Amino acid sequence: MVKKNILDFAEMKRKREKVTWITAYDFPTASLVEQAGMDMILVGDSVGMVVYGYPGTIPVTMDQMIYHTEAVRRGAPNTFVIGDMPFLSYQKSVEDAITNAGRFYKEAGADAIKLEGGKRVIPQIQGIVNSGMVVVGHIGLTPQSSAQLGGFKAQGNTAEQAMTLLEDAKAIEAAGGSLLLVEGVPPETGKIITEALSIPVYGIGAGPYCDGQVLIVSDMLGIFEIFTPKFVKKYANLADVMRQAFREYVREVREGKFPTPAHCYKMRAGEKEKLEEMLKEIL
Repeated sequence: MVKKNILDFAEMKRKREKVTWITAYDFPTASLVEQAGMDMILVGDSVGMVVYGYPGTIPVTMDQMIYHTEAVRRGAPNTFVIGDMPFLSYQKSVEDAITNAGRFYKEAGADAIKLEGGKRVIPQIQGIVNSGMVVVGHIGLTPQSSAQLGGFKAQGNTAEQAMTLLEDAKAIEAAGGSLLLVEGVPPETGKIITEALSIPVYGIGAGPYCDGQVLIVSDMLGIFEIFTPKFVKKYANLADVMRQAFREYVREVREGKFPTPAHCYKMRAGEKEKLEEMLKEIL
């Protein structure tokens, strides 16, 4: 499998070939994702909720993001990996943004970084791009600023909001963003943004007209049960499978049915008898 790059994604948009990506946070998941032929992996700050149990993404640190991105890189060496810039890793200054984006490249081997926001983060996008890195923009429902949006609510559902998002999208493209993620908007809004931009536009809850789709792995596998967004399709319900496996394990251990001889190591020939003789001498 040959790793795709931003030129490949641009060509796929031109040919109207859909791009697939998903979040991952660890080596084994990333390995399975790569085996499935996924185009991209986002190491999202959603790790805060689905791995660490935080109420949102705000507490996630740069060190946590680097740790998980490095693990994903090892698991998927031939997949395009995007590191997600956590809260306050880029908002304070352009210098902070460049330094922290660079950490994803130098310490974790990322192929791109993603940051949230439209016009207000254009200086940061320009600084990162001018430093030789690939930027993925993120507009619409932006979890890091969800408090300003009134919570995790759909965006771009009025004509005025849709036009504002379109302006943000065009600004990100003009600043040098190579890819754009649009989250939590009606299909009509996703469509006009996708058609207006020359760079690939991908959706998470943005309808079928985008150039590709992304989902959070714990949502689509049915592992994260606290909340399921409207746009998620569960391709499996692993939570039930895992619970049943845990219950069976508990039952078998308590009933003495595990481990069986099949799960035990054997002593070398004659050593059991030798051990019994040695024990006789000390008992």
